[in-house]
Formats: sequence, structure tokens, C-alpha cells
Amino acid sequence: MKKAFKLEGLNCANCAEKIEREIKALEGVNFASVNFMTSKMVIEGDDARFDDIVKAAQRIVTRYEPDVVVKKA
Repeated sequence: MKKAFKLEGLNCANCAEKIEREIKALEGVNFASVNFMTSKMVIEGDDARFDDIVKAAQRIVTRYEPDVVVKKA
């Protein structure tokens, strides 16, 4: 499964890179991208684990950027 999300309020390019790296390391993730310029996050992963992957990704985003709102694109 592949989904895109909008990261509203993302204001740190370094944080975006760290978020991307941690999401890529999650079990079941096949592809992850966080584009600082467009504030877009794309995650592709195992269908059976996708809900858990998205929840974990949201926790990672919140850890680095507490004020960012994650919305489905």
C-alpha cells in the first residue's frame, strides 16, 4: 500500500531528513520520502501492517516537529 500525507507546519529541513530516515527503518516499510519543500510525506509498506506503520510515522513526526499536523494528501 502507498499513501501520501501533507505535513502542515514542517519548518526544519534537517528534521525532515531525520523523520524520513527513521520511517525508512520501520519494519514493513518498502519506501518512504519526506520532501521538505513541498511538506509531503509518502510511505509505501506492507498492507497488513500499514495502519501500524502510519501510527509509528506520526509518532516520529511529532517527536521531531511537535507542532506539525499530519493530514492525508
